[in-house]
Amino acid sequence: MAAPRENWSSRSGFILAAVGSAVGLGNIWRFPYVAYENGGGAFLVPYLIALVTAGLPLLYLDYVVGQKYRSSPPTAYKRMVKSAEAIGWWQVLVATIIAIYYASVLTWAGNFMFFSFGQQWGADPEAYFFKTYLQNADTMTWEFVPHLFIGLVIVWGISLAIMYGGIKKGVELANKICIPLLLIMFTLLVIQSLRLPGAVDGLNAFFTPNWSAMTDPKVWLAAYGHIFFSLSIGFGIMVTFASYLPRNANLTGSGLVVGLANSSFEILAGIGIFAALGFMAQSSGLPVSEVVSSGIGLAFIAFPKLISSMGPSGDIVGFLFFGSLVIAGISSIVSILEVPIAAFKDKFGWSRNKSVTIIGGLSALISIVLFSSKNAITFVDIIDNFANNIGIVVGALLSIVWITWLNRSVLPELTQHINRISSIKLGKTWAFMLTVITPLSLLVALVLTLKSLLTKGYGDYPFMTQLIFGWGVVAIFGFGALVLTVLKNTNKEI
Repeated sequence: MAAPRENWSSRSGFILAAVGSAVGLGNIWRFPYVAYENGGGAFLVPYLIALVTAGLPLLYLDYVVGQKYRSSPPTAYKRMVKSAEAIGWWQVLVATIIAIYYASVLTWAGNFMFFSFGQQWGADPEAYFFKTYLQNADTMTWEFVPHLFIGLVIVWGISLAIMYGGIKKGVELANKICIPLLLIMFTLLVIQSLRLPGAVDGLNAFFTPNWSAMTDPKVWLAAYGHIFFSLSIGFGIMVTFASYLPRNANLTGSGLVVGLANSSFEILAGIGIFAALGFMAQSSGLPVSEVVSSGIGLAFIAFPKLISSMGPSGDIVGFLFFGSLVIAGISSIVSILEVPIAAFKDKFGWSRNKSVTIIGGLSALISIVLFSSKNAITFVDIIDNFANNIGIVVGALLSIVWITWLNRSVLPELTQHINRISSIKLGKTWAFMLTVITPLSLLVALVLTLKSLLTKGYGDYPFMTQLIFGWGVVAIFGFGALVLTVLKNTNKEI
């Protein structure tokens, strides 16, 4: 007889975990740049429209599928539509691959948190990050970097220890610690940034609206694209989290709280980051447009330069910034790992400890071997691009198409279920968003991505490197999903 399914200790525990999953590194280093590049303050208009018309509808879909069928994506989709199990496994494999490389970036942030004391990157943070710390090689090599190995072992040790704790004593407890701590640390960083000379220039650059940008379709596409990644929807996390909710949980109310909390943190991140960049622009005599950057460039090159320009007082700013990345990263990686751990547990009837040991342990082994090498950042960059822009988008698109286009009788049943237990009622508007707006925005994003990758490739990486670590990863999603679908189910409960 299967053991009773784990549950959150309370609704607030679920909301904190969902917020912890949504609030990750992308909120801090991606949103401010995307907003700045796409109309500044005016970008908030398409961003909020995308949240309401695509983000929340897909979030609600993930919630109701997980909560109604009380399973991780493969089993939940199979219980809903028998032919949809492979879609669930696609999403599980996307989450697994993301966890494998995400741990590497988390390791870098953890090291730089301590490098901030004494500003150990010296006068040239870029050279320090690429050559001294990562020891990045220009050609493909499997040379071992000891300190990257040690960092990965620590990150995976912490992550797996949390996963062994289960939902209440592991994932929920970690988020109850991480989210308040993240809010405190980042608020302190924002306050410190706002006190810097030139902060107003940075805020003006961030918030000054460029209304003409609203006529550019790329701006709207950027808004929709960012919302999908930001809310952690479409690759199994929210389906899995919702499966641990009681049968009478208020889904729409919880989803609204999560969506607003995520967006509020992103705006807070924009204020903190651009206030600091305004200071950096003033101190270097450059316009904000020449110091702004995103992603790894912002975190490990631009921000260390900023910290160095502050003198000794920059140490604490660096600690708060990189500490925030670490805390946000931990809350996210445990959420991502829960997807494959729950999926194998559900289908094959494994105990939680067995699933964590096999799936978590194997993921850790691959991560440590792959990202302890001198090509770590190459692998991270390529895999991240293909996993996010193809993996997540295809997984989300397939889940919607299977329900709203190919199996239309399912949607009214889901609507009835969510309305019976939720405070905010859904109806024809929700159905329209899921049937038309959300899939079309995902489809346009996917087509443009595929066109770019197939005609221009990605970055300046060699073709074979992109083929193996980019398209090869996409092949793993597809082939792995089919194999896992046909494997014999050993969980007698299903």
